[in-house]
Amino acid sequence: MAAGFAGYLEILGARHAARLLTGTLVGRLPNATAAIAIVLFVRAEGGTYSLAGALAAVYGVANAVGQPVLGRLVDLHGQPRVQLPAAVASALAMTAFALTGTEPPVLAWAAVAAAGLFTPPLEGGLRALWPSVLRKDGQVHTAYAMDAVAQEVMFTVGPLLVTLCASLWSARAALVVLNVIGVLGALSVVVSPPSRGWRSAPREAHWLGALRSPGLLVLLGAFLFVGIALGSITVASVPYADAHGGDAVYGWLMAALGLGALMGGTVYGARPWRGVPERRLRVLVALLAVCYLPLMLMPDAVAMVALTVLSGVFLAPCIACAFIIVDRHAPSGTVTEAFSWLVTTFTVGASVGTGVAGPVVQAGGALWGFAVPGAAGAVSLLVLLATGRVLAAPAGRAVVAASSENDPNRAVEPRFSSGDRA
Repeated sequence: MAAGFAGYLEILGARHAARLLTGTLVGRLPNATAAIAIVLFVRAEGGTYSLAGALAAVYGVANAVGQPVLGRLVDLHGQPRVQLPAAVASALAMTAFALTGTEPPVLAWAAVAAAGLFTPPLEGGLRALWPSVLRKDGQVHTAYAMDAVAQEVMFTVGPLLVTLCASLWSARAALVVLNVIGVLGALSVVVSPPSRGWRSAPREAHWLGALRSPGLLVLLGAFLFVGIALGSITVASVPYADAHGGDAVYGWLMAALGLGALMGGTVYGARPWRGVPERRLRVLVALLAVCYLPLMLMPDAVAMVALTVLSGVFLAPCIACAFIIVDRHAPSGTVTEAFSWLVTTFTVGASVGTGVAGPVVQAGGALWGFAVPGAAGAVSLLVLLATGRVLAAPAGRAVVAASSENDPNRAVEPRFSSGDRA
């Protein structure tokens, strides 16, 4: 296991790897903090919680629409031509919202929607770059796990940065500063040699793009329900926290969820895995669903925090394994778009989960609210079990997988220009 953890350091020591990972995380800060930043700003402007929530929802929907569209453009035209202009456009739109406030309403809604729509697909872009940056078998698998862990850190640190900026300056300044930082992160990525030299594999013209892959559609269907599970926990935890200590307990529960994912992802990526990832994903999703069930016990706050840590342990491994499968099933020339579809589906699922859990909690309390993630996890597993043949690795990539005895996950179609290996 110690040797496995050393693999993380080896990846970060690879040329350009640390820069790409850091730049991507910094570039995604505006997206990771948008919801809380919008709410804080609208409240500071005297707006209602309803308005704040609605604007945050508009941002989320626009972001879900924009990611696969921009991902397809990246596959067609390269990363610098799409990522940086999109980052600038998104930042300008959010800055316009910060400067004009909630009046007139039409401008506020339009600015927030534009900010979400033009959020650059840096997440999918990084995963498309890993095969051309990492040279050894098995490193891409570890990099995907490290990527999933880094996301948990970002989504934990990001809200703290928003509240810090808001307390030091203002909620308006927080919106502007974080978006400027995001542009700098995107700039750091797109001027790097791997980003400038990356070219998508040749693609067949098709209006469905990545969605013409049956295996990818199955994966997206399964992860819609994983997103529902995660979104429902955030709602079900509210009435529990109200009865066991208030906002402080809620904060601990949300932090515990991220901590569990961070721990699970770190351990998962620190060791090699045998066997095809499609089969492993079914096991991981089953464990994820089972670990949601103890939340229904609703013990005292300390024990509940521990159970919440457990519920998050298999989330990052599921996501990391899904990254491998996306790359195996994405049609040639659509890798960035395919990764962006996974991000979009997961985001939509989380939004659906919050919407479903609300009425459930209203009708049956926290207990039934905590039943939703377990049920959603079970449905995700059923999707994977019922479509096992569809999700089987394409024959062409299965051959590549079989050629790497120690790490079948190295079934990665190289996507780089001829000069990248020089």
